[in-house]
Formats: sequence, structure tokens, C-alpha cells
Amino acid sequence: QVQLVESGGGLVQPGGSLRLSCAASGIIFSSAAMGWYRQFPGKQRELVARITSGGSTNYADSVKGRFTISRDNAKNTVYLQMNSLRPDDTAAYYCNSVVNWTYTYWGQGTQVTVSS
Repeated sequence: QVQLVESGGGLVQPGGSLRLSCAASGIIFSSAAMGWYRQFPGKQRELVARITSGGSTNYADSVKGRFTISRDNAKNTVYLQMNSLRPDDTAAYYCNSVVNWTYTYWGQGTQVTVSS
């Protein structure tokens, strides 16, 4: 069974930092493209960052320069380092995996709240 388990969400002050982790199981992690998405209340889920199996990265313009996605294939884990957080970063963040360009999996989500 494929599982994506997120952790690291929570409450942080504006300007602060947070690191999200997503541990994957049930897939050949090194071959999978991984991503982070977020969803604001009443809005569609949107891409935050993604990283291919080869290590290429892509970011939404709104987070470029502030967020960094990385992966550790030995730990089957993808990370999202979030710096310079803003209140409008407040959202539910979801881990995503695309396997063989065909199958898509989602984690359960973790809440990030940026507030003073």
C-alpha cells in the first residue's frame, strides 16, 4: 500500500521558518516525482514545489526564493523548507507523488498557520 505521511506543520510567526517532511512507502521512491501542494479555504489545491526523480525542481512564483524542496532517497523522504513565511502562506499542505508518469498519490495534509 502506498502511504505518504506528512509532518512538521504548525503555527509560526511571520518571518519565521518551518520544515515539512513527507515519508513515502509502497513506492520505488527514487523513481518518483514528488511535490508539495497547498490548499486555501474555498480554493483549489495549487502547486507549491516539485522535484523530479533526477533532482530538477520547480516552484510557484509566490514561494520562489523562500521555499526549497529537497529529497533524500535513502530515507524515502521529501522536504519543504519554508523561510520568510507570510500570513498568506497559511494553508493545508499536501505531499504528492507521481509514479511512472501515471499514478498520483496524496498525503493526508498538514496545516501551516502563519500568524502573530
